Amino acid sequence: MLKISHVSRRFGDKTAVSDVNLEIPQGQMVGIIGRSGAGKSTLLRMINRLADVSSGHIEYNGVKTSELRGKNLRSWQRDCAMIFQQFNLVPRLDVLTNVMLGRLNGRNPVLNLLQVFSPAEQLEALKALERLDIAATAMQWAQTLSGGQQQRVAIARALMQGPKVILADEPIASLDPRNAQIVMDSLRDINAEGITVITNLHTLDTARAYCERIVGMAAGKVVFDGTPDELTTDVARTIYGADGLKEAFSEAMTSTSIAPLAIKTSSATAAP
Repeated sequence: MLKISHVSRRFGDKTAVSDVNLEIPQGQMVGIIGRSGAGKSTLLRMINRLADVSSGHIEYNGVKTSELRGKNLRSWQRDCAMIFQQFNLVPRLDVLTNVMLGRLNGRNPVLNLLQVFSPAEQLEALKALERLDIAATAMQWAQTLSGGQQQRVAIARALMQGPKVILADEPIASLDPRNAQIVMDSLRDINAEGITVITNLHTLDTARAYCERIVGMAAGKVVFDGTPDELTTDVARTIYGADGLKEAFSEAMTSTSIAPLAIKTSSATAAP
C-alpha cells in the first residue's frame, strides 16, 4: 500500500501540490490526469523523492518514505522506478548498457565507474529488451533510436531495478500514435504482473483505455478519484475547465491510436 497523507509542495509563494490524500493498493494501475501545471509531475517526484514534501508524509507498507535518508532512501528509489517523458538515456552508450544502468543503485561504486556488469546482469538486460520487442537494438547507440524505441529502453532500464512501483511521467507525450500504444501496452503488461503503475497522462481517453483508477488534479488539488466509468462530463470539466475539455479530447486523438471513448453525461460529484 502506498499512502499519501495531506501532502503539499510549495515553491516560495506558489503551491504546486495542495493537501493530497491518496491510498494506492499494490498492483493497481492508476492514471493521473489534468492540465499542464496541475501538479501531476510534482506529485510523482515527491513519491520517488526527487522532490521533498513541504508538509504531510508519504509511506509505503508502513515506512515513511518521505523521511528516508542515505542508504534507505536509495533503496526506496530502487523499489520505486521512474520513467520520464524525455527518456533520460545516455546517447553515446549502447542500448544494452543503458538498460544495465538501472542496476547502479546498490552496486559497488567502482564497478559502476568502470561500467563492469556481470554476465547475469547482461542476460537480464537482454531479456528486458526482448520483452519490449527491441532486443535487436541492443548494440546500437541510444541516440540512433526513434523516440518510441528510446522510451521502451527506458522502461527496460526501470525493470532492471526490480521495482515494486513504477512511476511514469507523461510517458507518451512526445510519441507518435503507434509508439504511444506500444508503450502503454507495455506498462499494462508490467502492471498485470503485480507491479503498481502510476502514470501521468494529459488526456482523458488514454487514461480511460488503460487505467483501472483515475485521479484528476486541478490547481494542485485532487478533484476526482474513481473508475473510468465515473468520469462524467461534469467531472472532466472540473479537471480541465470548460476551455480545456475540447483540448483534452483533441490531444488524445493525436497522442494515441486508441479511439476516443464517449464520456457519460450523467451528473456526478467529484471525489474530495
